[in-house]
Amino acid sequence: MITFDFTDKIVFITGAASGIGAAQAEAFLKANAFVYAFDCQEQHLLDLKKNFPEQLAFMIGDVRNKTQLQAALADCHEVFGTVDILLNTAGRLDDYLPLAETEESLWEMILTTNLNSMFLLTKLLLSELLKNKGTVINMASIAGLVGGGGGIAYTTSKHAIVGFTKQLALDYAPQGLHVNAIAPGAIKTPMNQADFASDGKMAQWVAEETPIKRWANPEEVAYATLFLASDEARYLQGTILPVDGGWLLK
Repeated sequence: MITFDFTDKIVFITGAASGIGAAQAEAFLKANAFVYAFDCQEQHLLDLKKNFPEQLAFMIGDVRNKTQLQAALADCHEVFGTVDILLNTAGRLDDYLPLAETEESLWEMILTTNLNSMFLLTKLLLSELLKNKGTVINMASIAGLVGGGGGIAYTTSKHAIVGFTKQLALDYAPQGLHVNAIAPGAIKTPMNQADFASDGKMAQWVAEETPIKRWANPEEVAYATLFLASDEARYLQGTILPVDGGWLLK
């Protein structure tokens, strides 16, 4: 395994209390980074704080709320300093609902959580990321590249994240901002627990439909994140990296 060292780097992660975000937080902490985590729940963060008391700080809040994001950034600046790496990981699913069954409230909740929050936070951090020649890694999805990975709201939000990533990468590449996204496929996280409910037939079907015949663990996405955030990956710009077990080959 390649060893990554992010000593003295400051990483801001949304959605860091569970799933992929929690795995990312732990991976960067183990790679000696300072991590500031933002989530609507504490869940995994208290345990991580016990193991990495000097390296981890966090705030509980809603990524859709600009005031709460600003408060978290102010706290991050006070505790650690300016941000070098931004991981826009927070997101929500939409129960795979088609348009006819999608209420406006669900549409707005998915779009504001998955997309608007990414716009708000990245814009708030843009000046310091440019000054630090920093890195932005957005959480897209295979649902951002094809249909069928979610319902109408989720798929729309993830397609928009792909576009946001590419345009951000193009606009600020000359100024040294390093921007990419990850497009996970079937990852075993709390967000996907419904697939494992009851007899687990949905989870089994997903595994069978994935060319390598299994779900991934969140740590596999976190490891890809370490690579994308490393200096060795700085020539990758505007890339949407699938971590999908070959799903998109079909």
